Amino acid sequence: MTDNSLDKTGANILIEALQKNGINRLYGIVGIPVTDLARLAELRGMEYYGFRREDSAVNAAAAAGFLTQKPGVALTVSAPGFLNGLTALAQATKNCFPLIMISGSSARSVIDLSQGDYEGLDQYNIAKPFCKKAYRVDRAQDMGLAVARAIRTAVSGRPGGVYLDLPAETIAQENTESGQITPGIYQLVDPAPQQLPSDEAISRAIAIITEAKKPLIILGKGAAYARTEKQVQKLINKTAIPFLPMSMAKGLVPDNNKYSAAAARSLSLKNADVVIVIGARLNWMLSYGDAPLFNPHAKFVQLDIDATQFDSAQKIDAPLQGDLCSILNKLVPKLIASGYRASSEWLAQINADKIKNDAKFAKRINSGKTTPLFGYYGAIEPIADYFQANPDTYLVSEGANTLDIGRNLIGMQLPRHRLDTGTWGVMGVGLGYAIATAIETGKHVVALEGDSAVGFDGMEIETICRYHLPITVVVINNGGIYNGIGQVVPNQLGPTTLNPTARYDLLAQAFGGNNYFVSNYADMKATFSKVVDSGKPSVINVQIAPSMGKESGHIGNLNPQLNLAPLERKERTAHHE
Repeated sequence: MTDNSLDKTGANILIEALQKNGINRLYGIVGIPVTDLARLAELRGMEYYGFRREDSAVNAAAAAGFLTQKPGVALTVSAPGFLNGLTALAQATKNCFPLIMISGSSARSVIDLSQGDYEGLDQYNIAKPFCKKAYRVDRAQDMGLAVARAIRTAVSGRPGGVYLDLPAETIAQENTESGQITPGIYQLVDPAPQQLPSDEAISRAIAIITEAKKPLIILGKGAAYARTEKQVQKLINKTAIPFLPMSMAKGLVPDNNKYSAAAARSLSLKNADVVIVIGARLNWMLSYGDAPLFNPHAKFVQLDIDATQFDSAQKIDAPLQGDLCSILNKLVPKLIASGYRASSEWLAQINADKIKNDAKFAKRINSGKTTPLFGYYGAIEPIADYFQANPDTYLVSEGANTLDIGRNLIGMQLPRHRLDTGTWGVMGVGLGYAIATAIETGKHVVALEGDSAVGFDGMEIETICRYHLPITVVVINNGGIYNGIGQVVPNQLGPTTLNPTARYDLLAQAFGGNNYFVSNYADMKATFSKVVDSGKPSVINVQIAPSMGKESGHIGNLNPQLNLAPLERKERTAHHE
């Protein structure tokens, strides 16, 4: 980095403070008032990656945070750009991904008097409900401290999003404090301190677990983020306790581990008498721990960094607060020393259910290969085969049926190799996540997209091609939101209808990438592995039957169904008359 002793602007201090803490990448979109800030960042040795919409840039920074345990940093312009990024900021906070979203903003004196500034918006106060913390920097001399506070806030405790508001005048302002060349610039000491549970809490948990007849472990993405794989694998392999991974925890323990209960999920949850929750939350994704999904008499042991998660939906009989590695480092040796192992009867019950369900699943997969109606299973099975043979490939997925079937079908063998829509189920995260994953890991990435989902961030295919990233985008095209058969009124497209013959692959061709079109199992099988192995930006358009897919995928119960039959009958009668 060049010496900046003569250049003490807020922009220079911001960049040096980030670099001092090992942050050397920015994801963003430039414009007033941050264009020169991005140029300066590159001149100072940072890498800047420019996107087509702010939400994708912020999503990319969030994914970088999940993968690296350092906050990813996103840069947006003021007002509209800030608002475009706000959903992704909230999503990162809900998903517990460490992120710093930096936005240029208007002068406070004009904003506070509502005088009508260019893109005037009180961004600082608007951001507060959507992130862990918001900070505004009004003086260049405070920029280094603001960066330190933002980093510590993003990564300590439960990780999440932080908003940093930079008025245009602060970006260009020179620090005038005498004697200070680089004020407030320092490397944080222990930004995410260890938190150890008490011995009493550990003993309480051990007592409950060792009394269990039918124990079950649930792994969440928090366990993946915390890099607990060694402790978790030792815990499971030594105690024979069966486990269920949430979607982004897949691979923390290899999906083909013999103690996986994923293929017997319903039976395991319904019968478990002690449930050990590691880095997951008892939210909607786990039916809040309620019956009938869970055994109503089950006891819960929960490991979490945030005590407010205990008793959020169920009584937690043994709360273990602390960072997950510290908890497991105390819990696992003592549980193993106790000699506890899950009973052979419980394991046999789960295995019998797995064999039964695997046979049903195999029939679905095989029918997808041979049926005249080419569908999701036939389209995704070659992807599953590739990941089995190439486990160090990353998967990003979004959609409804595409996401759900892909999650069930594609096994993961390594931790943090799967990213998806997460806690909120927000569409439009896929390509931003994929771009950051390719940049941060240098590995091949497969972005598995529904045709509806890719519509939210499809222009980032240009970003993928511009940076020559090793990303293969697979669009499963059934011509609709959920499915392509959705006409309810004659001569009018139904609300869920998209174009079943759309050529999404041609987007790659438009921007210099490779494009492929397949419409049957044999072509997908022959095409997919070669495309990924090429390492070139590519889009595969997989056209399946429009009749494939169901309402809302696996969560149709969350989409209220109205009785439209009387109106449909009336419409048909009127049309015939």
